[in-house]
Amino acid sequence: MRAVIAEDSVLLRIGLVKVLEAAGFDVVAETGDAEAVLAAVEEHRPGLVVLDVRMPPGFTDEGVRAALVIRKQWPDTAVLLLSQYVEERYAADLLSGDTRGVGYLLKERVADVEEFIDALRRVAGGGTALDPQVVSQLLLRRHSDPLDRLTPRERDVLELMASGRSNAGIAEGLVVSESAVAKHINSILAKLDLPKADADHRRVLAVLRFLGVG
Repeated sequence: MRAVIAEDSVLLRIGLVKVLEAAGFDVVAETGDAEAVLAAVEEHRPGLVVLDVRMPPGFTDEGVRAALVIRKQWPDTAVLLLSQYVEERYAADLLSGDTRGVGYLLKERVADVEEFIDALRRVAGGGTALDPQVVSQLLLRRHSDPLDRLTPRERDVLELMASGRSNAGIAEGLVVSESAVAKHINSILAKLDLPKADADHRRVLAVLRFLGVG
């Protein structure tokens, strides 16, 4: 099976190439940044891509965002994230859908090469390989995220708030009364545990929380 490796650490990338080749994979491309890995996947259509999470240029979440693109555009390509970190926001997106052919392992917890090769083969074959620490951290985030407390209707209201709609505009969009919208907003502000402040300020804070920047 053809494989592509995206890892900005040169020494680790060389090591990964040797491990994958020893396991029988044909490493058709190796790169150190997320943009290049997308180009490599488009060119070679590999069966497996191994990506670091934090890569140039920003060293934040480039790898996991690239994994999301790969899963969307080339769903038959398996992806294995190999990182020092659990990137919660986009990792949750990656693991919330079809997890066949998806893996997320932490570098420091890979202690046995044969077990790592087994994980590679499992993911490449359509299985899943998740570090327990990744799972527990994502579950903790999910259970502690106030946005999960909102009802579907409250999320609709908050989404329209984020788009700049007034109460009247939200009422029109959802075909409900303005008083119903006001009740939904009061419930949203309470469930998000926002600090006591004037109504307009709390409304902005709710929108920022929804957008993931608050």
